[in-house]
Amino acid sequence: MKVAGIVCSPRKGGNTEIMVQEALNGAKAQGAETELLTICDKDIRPCDGCLACLKTGKCHIKDDVPAIYDSLLQADGIVWGTPVYFFSATAQAKMLIDRSYYIYANNNRLANKVCGVISVGASLGNAGVWNLFSTFFSVHHMFSTDFVYGYARDKGTIRRDRHAMKAAAELGRQIVLMVRQNLRYPEEYDIAIYRFVKREYGIDNCVSRDRFGD
Repeated sequence: MKVAGIVCSPRKGGNTEIMVQEALNGAKAQGAETELLTICDKDIRPCDGCLACLKTGKCHIKDDVPAIYDSLLQADGIVWGTPVYFFSATAQAKMLIDRSYYIYANNNRLANKVCGVISVGASLGNAGVWNLFSTFFSVHHMFSTDFVYGYARDKGTIRRDRHAMKAAAELGRQIVLMVRQNLRYPEEYDIAIYRFVKREYGIDNCVSRDRFGD
């Protein structure tokens, strides 16, 4: 079993990375192989909406995102970590989410992975991170664990948040235990229901098209 942690912070060695590493330590203590991935040293560009991936199954943008997702696709469980920027996740985290469309369009290959979220805020905004990732997990048919958050501003001070550090370690353990449950979506629901209805019944979900009929 492999659990990967992806740190969506532009800063190296910051509070988010500390918490994600703690979660990986918790997973490792349960016997999992772990890998820590950071985006602070990666070239990550936004989705340009070309939709070429619908035909090719690949993203045409030449940066580090495909290599990051190659590592995540090899994992059974994933810890997503981000600091809070303007009441939600970082721009880097959002770019990674948006760029996952090529994976969704190519047999929804993130499906059935067990994922957890860690966020670090100075005061407000942790709930905004959870709302974003909840939608991301749902569309990709990934299974969500509990949401873990901490409070810190200065680099390294998250270690003073005793609750956050313990919760992060327990999150890693929880991911391993959930992976061992071998959870699976029904095979016929290989895509999110809003797309399933369009494929099976020919009814578009877009309000500007034929969603409401005559």
